[in-house]
Amino acid sequence: MKKFNPFIAAAAFVIALTLMIPAILVIPFSDHKASGKLGEDLNKAPAAVSPTASADPALEVAVFRSAQKQIEKVKLEDYLVGVVAAEMPADFNPEALKAQALTARTYIVNRLVNKDTMGAPEGSQVTDTQIHQVYMNDAEQRKAWGKDYDWKKKKIVEAVQATSGQIITYEGKPINALFFSTSNGYTENSEDYWSGSFPYLRSVSSPWDKNSPKFSNQKVITVKEFETRLGVKIGSNGEIGEITERTAGKRVAKVDFNGKVLTGKEIRDKLDLMSSDFSWQLKGSNIVIATKGNGHGVGMSQYGANGMAEEGKNYQEIVKYYYKGVEVSQADSMLATITAQK
Repeated sequence: MKKFNPFIAAAAFVIALTLMIPAILVIPFSDHKASGKLGEDLNKAPAAVSPTASADPALEVAVFRSAQKQIEKVKLEDYLVGVVAAEMPADFNPEALKAQALTARTYIVNRLVNKDTMGAPEGSQVTDTQIHQVYMNDAEQRKAWGKDYDWKKKKIVEAVQATSGQIITYEGKPINALFFSTSNGYTENSEDYWSGSFPYLRSVSSPWDKNSPKFSNQKVITVKEFETRLGVKIGSNGEIGEITERTAGKRVAKVDFNGKVLTGKEIRDKLDLMSSDFSWQLKGSNIVIATKGNGHGVGMSQYGANGMAEEGKNYQEIVKYYYKGVEVSQADSMLATITAQK
């Protein structure tokens, strides 16, 4: 019988432990399929969930944090998780969350590839506001979600991982992946809201949005404030203005105020309306304005995406519906180019 050697036993234990640790660490992330069953076994997830096994390179995004007036450098996938967390409710269907992750990655890759820093303070590449994409970091997610943090974080990380390395392209180039909350039942042609015309940003029907809690809204404003903000005068007969033209997306294109013509977008911006699909009524010294939809209406509707997902459509079908003639492509070469520029 061989004599027991404590040094050999200790060495064997260290070797065995070294081989076991990687497997232990991988187990929590081995199944990336989003269950969609909120709260079911999800509280067993680790307290802090980070994206792993990603096709995205270890790029950093310089995000200008508007509240702190500071630049925060964030890993690409952590940035995408933070955007999806801020831009779309975590209780949405997993396929809608994947579509949102795909648009978020496409948006930032497009900016990075083109070295586009428009609207971002010096030293940053993007802000954390609606000017670009809303973003919140892990600490902000914990604060916003409270006891729901574990399942919400896990679900969003899975959506980002499921689309890892993918972007939306048109003729081989990343698109301007615009999105918004809720349509009035239709999306807009890009040139009906902004000056640029994009072949993939075409008006489509979006009937699912009628189920959105943001579909209808009402705002009351005094006649005096209405006239001041728009620089118009309401006629003595009580006529507020004549809608002379509508867009392909059924929104207001132009309104004639006794010879002064304003676009629907101008009126929306000046009156701070939820949508450019509006109607109004004069009631005493006030004007009651009713709107349909929430947001600019160009690109992918978030509530529409969730409605499509609930009907069984996957994320690729969703983005190909809202962005015409596009493909879901691997971004390896583009991401490699960005990495090489670092």
